Amino acid sequence: MAGRFEILKDGEDGYRFRLTTADGTLVAESPRFKHLKAVAAGITAVRENAATGIVVDHSNTTPHAA
Repeated sequence: MAGRFEILKDGEDGYRFRLTTADGTLVAESPRFKHLKAVAAGITAVRENAATGIVVDHSNTTPHAA
């Protein structure tokens, strides 16, 4: 079973979505959107970009001296 996008009410006038795995593990959570149409656009953007996005590994970068 694939993961799912869950749309949630966020306060009185906002919405957000989260992406979870089939077992309910949280993968990602969106920022707050003011309108449901914007939430749908955000989900579409994640669907379109996740499959083709490149991975940039910043975990091995050397910190700059202060």
